[in-house]
Amino acid sequence: MGLPDDAAEARAQGWRTLAALHARIEDELERALQKHYALSVSEYSVLDVLARQDDYHLRMNQLSNAVVLSQSATTRLVNRLEDRKLLERYLCPTDRRGIYTEVTKAGRDLLDEAQPTHDAVLTAALEAAAELPELAPLVKALAQLSLPAKV
Repeated sequence: MGLPDDAAEARAQGWRTLAALHARIEDELERALQKHYALSVSEYSVLDVLARQDDYHLRMNQLSNAVVLSQSATTRLVNRLEDRKLLERYLCPTDRRGIYTEVTKAGRDLLDEAQPTHDAVLTAALEAAAELPELAPLVKALAQLSLPAKV
């Protein structure tokens, strides 16, 4: 059973608003991270997710899910970061089919350096978005979210 036309339009408008907020913030983060640290938002996200783990590593499939990328996109991203010595991969000692990706000390150091910029740009972007009537309700909803740090 389909939604009435007004409900479908409201849902579509909600999605467009969410996509606009995401694109606005991601663009600002991308510019700042690239300019100062030669990191994309996705690369920063991978380093951040791994650094939040107790042992700084995850299986590739867990990492892929955590950063919401396909397996192939995650592999390409990890390859780039591994080439820069920010990550390393190794076989799981208990399951030779499993591959772990671990953030290196250099990766943690770069993340520590980039995090204040990331956080400042994110805060500023959200504050600017909160001034726009069409985005303000989403910004308010984000402020009320409490997400777990572990994957």
